Amino acid sequence: MRLFIPVLVALCLIMPAEAQESKGFALSMHGTSRYGATSKNLSYVNPDAPKGGEIKIAALGSFDTLNPFSIKGRAAEGLNLVTDRLMARVWDEPFTMVPLIAQSYSMPMDRSEITFHLDPRAKFQDGTPILADDVLFSFETLKNNGRPNMRRVYKLVATAEKLGARSVRFVLGPGHDRETALILAMMPVLSKKWWTERNFDSAVLTPPNTSGPYKIAQVEPGRRIVYQRDPDYWAKDLLANRGQYNFDRIVYESYRDDTVAFEAFKSGDLTFRREMEAAKWASAYDFPARVDGRVVAEALPHQRPERVKALIFNSRRPPFNDPRVREALSLSFDFTWANTNLFHGLAKPITSIFPNTELAARNKASTPLPVRENLRRADALLKEAGWLIKNGQRLKDGHALRFEILLTAPEDEKLALHFVRGLEKLGIKPIIRTLDAAGYLRRLQDYDFDMTLYFWTSTLSPGSEQTLYWGCAAAQEKGRFNYAGICDPAIDTAAHAIAQANTRKGLIAAARALDAKIMAGHYFIPLQYLGADYVAYWKPIARPAVTPVYGLVMESWWMDPHAQKEGD
Repeated sequence: MRLFIPVLVALCLIMPAEAQESKGFALSMHGTSRYGATSKNLSYVNPDAPKGGEIKIAALGSFDTLNPFSIKGRAAEGLNLVTDRLMARVWDEPFTMVPLIAQSYSMPMDRSEITFHLDPRAKFQDGTPILADDVLFSFETLKNNGRPNMRRVYKLVATAEKLGARSVRFVLGPGHDRETALILAMMPVLSKKWWTERNFDSAVLTPPNTSGPYKIAQVEPGRRIVYQRDPDYWAKDLLANRGQYNFDRIVYESYRDDTVAFEAFKSGDLTFRREMEAAKWASAYDFPARVDGRVVAEALPHQRPERVKALIFNSRRPPFNDPRVREALSLSFDFTWANTNLFHGLAKPITSIFPNTELAARNKASTPLPVRENLRRADALLKEAGWLIKNGQRLKDGHALRFEILLTAPEDEKLALHFVRGLEKLGIKPIIRTLDAAGYLRRLQDYDFDMTLYFWTSTLSPGSEQTLYWGCAAAQEKGRFNYAGICDPAIDTAAHAIAQANTRKGLIAAARALDAKIMAGHYFIPLQYLGADYVAYWKPIARPAVTPVYGLVMESWWMDPHAQKEGD
């Protein structure tokens, strides 16, 4: 027996990579998925949901393209309904993909490459098969002309090759991490035949040849786009789709203004609404159809990370390169007042870069101090930093502490004005400037601001994007997402550790370590989150009893024929 063990080890060392690879059904970032080849349906769907009916939803603004993967133009809402990906994401696990176009995958344990084996049943809506050539075409097209996040990840692939009519192998190059293979699995597959006759990098209003559960039935830029369920959809019985995509028609109506869209919902012209404003949710949903029960309004709790919405200091610029100044100004913001008067008591304070999740560092809970005590602490910090009060103004070396707060949403002005009122008590009088979307985005991407109100988003499985949010390199490169200008070797190390975590436990530990370092630096004034999806809908629209950890999944909703009969 003793002789057998070293022989076995030696054999393992010389075995080809294929013998040490994972071959699978579900592909997870960490650990093993609950879903396997014998799974019947996802946990958050009704597998017996009836098909039929129509749902109408507002889309704010217009559109000028049906290509959501190019940076040119503004894409129509809902185009995810018409394009399948190699694998489909499930929303009751942090980061798991299950088969769709790719029937299975094979991957070595070090995740240095991944091979996708396509389902022989997979086809585009014109009936042509989805082949390896389509996957390779999609990869090259999106790597060179796709959205920035696609370009960044796809360029980590060293080689992409066809192993057969329905198998594609991606070998990863320098800079890849454990997440890269999963992001490749999320690749949308385009029809090579259809797109080679067109310019991918320009606006397109002719419905492309796609492969999803819906077809584009009607296109009216500036007015609406209509999707029609495809009864012959090739993947309708796969695990990823069973019990989903139940409405026969999904209509997105274009509105310039959310106030007008809300009135359209109240009258029944729209049948589903997701409410994003706490004030409106608290005060505007007592209209007749809601009172008499024809409209259902619900707060659906979830466990996904909420947006980290914040007043962000640009620490590249003085005086915000001084952490004492940042902390002092943070202390002047009265969250309790804002929650009561602006958010009707519905909001929760953000205390983490991963709010509402187990990823948040645990040493954050504290009782808010009285406003006056916070202002006394702020005054002491400012004086320590050399900013003294003279004739009611906060001065240093004869210069007043002045800065601009850059906004793009008029509804944010009330919150900014509340912040300014607190600062005035400290002898500081900033300027509020609200720009149109294009002007604001240009200055945001150029890091051309003193302070701005914006946000970051994360998932339950954070990865390499954290280096773009908080890393030193991203702070120096315009167009990235390190708006605060953070450049700290300890934070760089912590951010890189997240993408390299091999287990869920390790990921949680790395995320909490990063969280603690970021929050300790006072790089932004964290604002509020809700922790629930606020939705309203007209009967007979119905939803599953279970809401997954990521929250609202409209694909799983349906039209209840029994409720329809009762309402007639």
